[in-house]
Amino acid sequence: MSPRRLLSNPLILLVVLHVYVGWRLIPALSGVAAAQIAFAVYLLASCGLMPVSMSVRSMRNQRLAERLAWVGFLAMGLFSSLFVLTLLRDGFLAVASFVVHTEFEKLASVTAWIVVVGALFLSIAGLCIARRGASVQRVDVPIRDLPDALHGFSIVQISDIHVGATIKRAFVTAIVDRVNTLRADLIAVTGDVVDGTVAHLSAHTEPLSQLTARHGAFFVTGNHEYYSGEREWSAEFKRLGMTVLKNQHVVLTHDEASLVIAGVTDESAHHFDPAQRSDPAASLLGAPADAHVRLLLAHRPSSAIAAEQAGFDLQLSGHTHGGQFWPWNHFVGFFNTFSAGLNQLNDLWVYVNRGTGYWGPPKRFGVPAEITHICLVPALAVS
Repeated sequence: MSPRRLLSNPLILLVVLHVYVGWRLIPALSGVAAAQIAFAVYLLASCGLMPVSMSVRSMRNQRLAERLAWVGFLAMGLFSSLFVLTLLRDGFLAVASFVVHTEFEKLASVTAWIVVVGALFLSIAGLCIARRGASVQRVDVPIRDLPDALHGFSIVQISDIHVGATIKRAFVTAIVDRVNTLRADLIAVTGDVVDGTVAHLSAHTEPLSQLTARHGAFFVTGNHEYYSGEREWSAEFKRLGMTVLKNQHVVLTHDEASLVIAGVTDESAHHFDPAQRSDPAASLLGAPADAHVRLLLAHRPSSAIAAEQAGFDLQLSGHTHGGQFWPWNHFVGFFNTFSAGLNQLNDLWVYVNRGTGYWGPPKRFGVPAEITHICLVPALAVS
């Protein structure tokens, strides 16, 4: 098998990356044999636990599965920082080798310890930031020809909560309580709410039934709903009081002004159900041409191209997590049309929520979780 094919196998790649980090750091942690042994044991455990954390859903013993997931995801977050910092260290040492001719071994040892301590710091701080919950991000979106009745119309968006092994009922309750204090006109839930089945997680998503807004809460599917049993979850979210939009729209009347609220399925939906292919244009079929605002809920920012062509004014998305933690926030933009915050595509505004929870490693650093409080304002009111 060619090296390229070997490295395309996720498990083999995982082993190679762990071997690389061990090769570069363990010999450099000189003088403290216990630290070298402990670090080697961590790498072996990490290499085994990370794949396990991704496959525990099938285990019958859910308590054991969740504990394994916690440990595996923590190991994943720590290894991510170790790998990145090891790469940076190697780059630094490559340059330093041309300058430092004496005591190079000491420099290698010091930088190895900096990598280990730095990775621990990033992981512990990231864990604390992730678990403290989402803060409110306030955003004004200028809409051309916005009628007076819709000045200040407020939308609260939550996205990518990822209820599952490490995010449970208390975390969701805190989100709901924070959302309700904002007294929104409308709540938008833009997918990836869950990582697991209705049978295992319905007790933890139950607080979502308490979401309160003048015109209610609207939900669109993300890719993780399809991994978790989309039909069952769509039925459950309807039971919890949300309006589920699958290439559909509703028309709202707000103080004599009209809004079209449309939603599309996730762009991967047709791989699970051919009838659910995401289609922003189809979601507007039959909508009144004279509506004052057209809002699209779409899990992925990449729906923006079709949404702009269909004539939407604003799209709300998630999916990217904004990269979730450093340094991935600097790379996520290479793989997504828009990666975070407010963006513009011709006449379409696109807001990308950075995630109200987190996926995988319970870790956020440099990319805080958010509940987005969006207000519609007249275009002339914004310079």
